[in-house]
Amino acid sequence: MTVTIRSGASAGDRDRRATGAPASDTRVIGLVGGAHFLSHYLIYLLPPILPLLKADFGVGYAALGLIMTVFNVASGLTHVPMGFLVDRFGARRLLICGVAVSTLAYVGMGAFAGYTTMLILAAVAGVANSVYHPADYALLSASISNQRMGRAFSLHTFAGFAGGAVAPLVMAYASIHWGWRTGLMLTGLFGLAVWLPLLFARRHLSDAAPRKKAPPLAKVAGTDAARVPAQGGAAPKSGVALLLSMPIIMCFLFFVMLSMSQGGLSTFAVAAFIAIQDISLEGAQMALTAFLVGSAVGVLLGGQIADRTRHHEWVAVGGFLVTALVIFLVGNVLLSAGWVIAAMALAGLNFGAIMPSRDMLVRAVTPEGSMGKVFGFVSTGLNLGGAVTPVFFGWLMDQGEPRLLFWFAPIFMLLATVTVLAARYAQPRAEAAVGA
Repeated sequence: MTVTIRSGASAGDRDRRATGAPASDTRVIGLVGGAHFLSHYLIYLLPPILPLLKADFGVGYAALGLIMTVFNVASGLTHVPMGFLVDRFGARRLLICGVAVSTLAYVGMGAFAGYTTMLILAAVAGVANSVYHPADYALLSASISNQRMGRAFSLHTFAGFAGGAVAPLVMAYASIHWGWRTGLMLTGLFGLAVWLPLLFARRHLSDAAPRKKAPPLAKVAGTDAARVPAQGGAAPKSGVALLLSMPIIMCFLFFVMLSMSQGGLSTFAVAAFIAIQDISLEGAQMALTAFLVGSAVGVLLGGQIADRTRHHEWVAVGGFLVTALVIFLVGNVLLSAGWVIAAMALAGLNFGAIMPSRDMLVRAVTPEGSMGKVFGFVSTGLNLGGAVTPVFFGWLMDQGEPRLLFWFAPIFMLLATVTVLAARYAQPRAEAAVGA
C-alpha cells in the first residue's frame, strides 16, 4: 500500500505543534505574514505605473514586460536552490537577508531610475524574492500547531494579497503627488517595518533546521499509530527524486497555469482597461486594486472552506471557472467604470478563494522536512508563468489587441482546472486519504 511519509521531525515537535498556544501561533503568523505582505507589495509596484514608465523611458510595452521577465527568470532559477538551502540551514536567516536585499533593490530602482538599471535591479530583486516561499512555508510548517495549519496558510496568503492590494494605491497616490520614483523609494519604509520585527523576534520562529532523522514511519489515517516501513520498507523519496514525483510535478504545472492566468491581468489590466473601456487611469488602477482586494478577502473565505473539506481540487476548479467567466465578460462587454471595478472585485474574490486549497494540496504530498524544497520547486512554476506572460501580453498590447488579454487569461484558467485535477488524482488513493 502506498502511503504518505512525514519524516524529519521528532515526536516532541509533533506534540508541540499539535498543542501549540494560539498566542504563539499568532506571533509566528504575524512575523511570516509581514514578510509575505512585503513580497507581494514589491511584485505589484511596477504594473500600475507602466504607462508612466513607457512615456519616461520611450520604450514599448514588450520592453517593459522584459523587466518582469528578468525578475521572474532570476527568481525561478534560484527558487529550488533556495529551497534546498532552507531545508539544510534553516529559514530564519535567509528570510531576514531576503527582506533586506529585495527592499534595497526597489529603492534603487527609484533612486537610480533608468531602463537598464531597472533590468539589473529586477534580477537582484528576483533572486531575493526566491527566499520568501520556501522560507515562509518551512517556518509555518515547523512553528504552527497542526489544528490551525489551514488557517495559518490562509492568513499567510491573505497577507500577500493585502500587500499586492496596497501597492497600486501607494503608487497611484505617490505618482500623482511626488512622482513614481519617490513611490518606489518609499519601499524602504515598508521594508524596514518588516525587517526589524523579524530580526528582533527571530527566536519565536522554529527554524526547521535539519535534525537526526528517525527511520521513516508511515502515517496512516492521520495518526502516528501504525509504525510500519513505507512502501514495504523502501525509503521515502527525497531530494530531486521527490521533486520529480508525479504529484509534485502536477502541482508545479498547476502553479504555472495559475501564474499565467493572473500574470497578464496584474501587469496590463490597467493599460487594457484604458484602451477598451470608458475609464480613466485612476479608475483603471482602482479596478486592479479591486481585483487584488477581492483576492485578499477571498483567501480568508477560502481558508474556512479548506478546513472544512478534503476536496480541495474542486474548490480550485469552481473558483477558476467563475473567475474565467467574469474576466472574459469584463473585457468583451462595454461597461462603465463602476461595473468594471465591481466585476474585478468579484473575479478577485473567487480567485483568492482558491489559494488556501492550493497550499493544502501541496502540503498533502510533501514529506515533513521537505517543505522548503517542495514549495521552492512548485513556486518556480509561478516564476515560469510570470516570465512568459508579460512579454506575450505586452506584444498583444503593442499590436493594438488589448481585448485578447481577456481571452487568453480565461483560457489559462481553464487549463489550470485540468492541472489541479491531475495534481490530485496523480496521487495514489491511499496517499490522498492520508494527505487530506
